[in-house]
Amino acid sequence: MGLWDKLLGEFVDVIQWTDDSNDTLGYRFERHGNEIKFGAKLTVREGQVAVFVNEGQLADTFQPGMYELKTNNLPILSTLQAWRHGFESPFKAEVYFFSTRRFTDLKWGTQNPVMLRDPEFGPIRLRAFGSYTIRVKDAPTFLREIVGTDGRFTTEEITNQLRNMIVSRFTNILGQAKIPALDLAGNYDQLGQFLQQRIAPEFEAVGLELPNLLVENISLPQEVEAALDRRSSMGIVGNLDQYTQFQAAEALRDAAANPGGGSEAMNMGLGLAMAQRLSDTLARPAQLAQPAPQPAPATPPPLPSASRYFIALNGQQAGPFPMDELQRQVQGGPLTRATLVWTQGMAKWTAAGEVAELASLFAHLPPPLPEA
Repeated sequence: MGLWDKLLGEFVDVIQWTDDSNDTLGYRFERHGNEIKFGAKLTVREGQVAVFVNEGQLADTFQPGMYELKTNNLPILSTLQAWRHGFESPFKAEVYFFSTRRFTDLKWGTQNPVMLRDPEFGPIRLRAFGSYTIRVKDAPTFLREIVGTDGRFTTEEITNQLRNMIVSRFTNILGQAKIPALDLAGNYDQLGQFLQQRIAPEFEAVGLELPNLLVENISLPQEVEAALDRRSSMGIVGNLDQYTQFQAAEALRDAAANPGGGSEAMNMGLGLAMAQRLSDTLARPAQLAQPAPQPAPATPPPLPSASRYFIALNGQQAGPFPMDELQRQVQGGPLTRATLVWTQGMAKWTAAGEVAELASLFAHLPPPLPEA
């Protein structure tokens, strides 16, 4: 082996990247002096893409496959190096490998609550979180815009920026949608799809693709959720009286099962209170069963017609007289119990003392003297 062959053996003749991590987006192939043997083997596996950089300039890009680095496989790099046909010598170039697989289960969420105006609750604060997926779509653009000269670029270095971008656009979309807070759960899919379409161009500008974005939860502050739970509990309880009776029965059962748990006076007081509550409950259906009072008529009934009587005075018919006039005649003396009277409906003339309707006229007078 000659000296030249020995020197060539010091240069790299196999270029490949086997990634065993779950978070590496880009990797720079390590080689002292970046010297690569002309004619070396380049292996790009599925889910990878390789980019050559010569003296700071993007040279060639290689998709999955195996390549022998020669002039015909390095058109741009050959132009930059000004190699002549058949000239085989080592060259210096940086090789960056990028993973083009999907990086899943990346999280996003609001660090601070989002202030919104809800049509039902008024001003509220909402928190939201979800997940998204990214992949390297344009390796040269991603290298130029994000990676730079980083030897190993991971998702941790970019997820904070992507999260801030997603949260900012999500807040804007949520404010414009004006969806009530109680209806947001039924619109997670639509919000996620709309947010994905809205923000995808911004990812593509740095060489990334956003295949999927999910809105997993939008929640209210704990205090508001507690108040909402109480409101929901009232709706579930329904009849408060029945619920109180049930609670009372449960309390009595617990007290009976634990006679030593409290003082006798307290247990007695509780029992009396429950008994009174039960008595009121049993009495309530009877009260409800009573017919409701009839409303008063809108107009009063007609006045009853007053009777008018004819009287016989000195063999002559006089009248007819109303009751008040008959009362004066009783007081004046002409009308006595023996005076004959008649009114409509009577079959014959009858002594006034024998007419039931006129009996009250003589109530203050003494009865006639008995016969001797």
